[in-house]
Amino acid sequence: VQLQASGGGLVQAGGSLRLSCAASGGTFSRYHVGWFRQAPGKEREFVAYSRWSGGSTGYADSVEGRFTISRDNAKNTVYLRMNSLNSEDTAVYYCAAGTRLILSNMRNPDGYDYWGQGTQVTVSS
Repeated sequence: VQLQASGGGLVQAGGSLRLSCAASGGTFSRYHVGWFRQAPGKEREFVAYSRWSGGSTGYADSVEGRFTISRDNAKNTVYLRMNSLNSEDTAVYYCAAGTRLILSNMRNPDGYDYWGQGTQVTVSS
């Protein structure tokens, strides 16, 4: 499956963005999906996940209550709604997908088989 992330950009602190991750080349509804981010000089970190059905989601503590992951399997797309953005959210955001992940491993990037190219989010203070 191929993943294409989009929706990044420059936003002021306190603002919102919605990222999209469009999938092609596979049965998207079979895939668990995660969002990760990487800031300059830092390691890639987990942001949010959605199990294949969308019925189970999880978030990093740093984004809990501000970010919402959702998916539309009919459109082969997963979204990340980001509210109340701050400068610490500045990073390249990546979507990833996999079928072999168990619930306890959804926050580990090593468990994902497919990655999108990333979309830059810059929050100005």
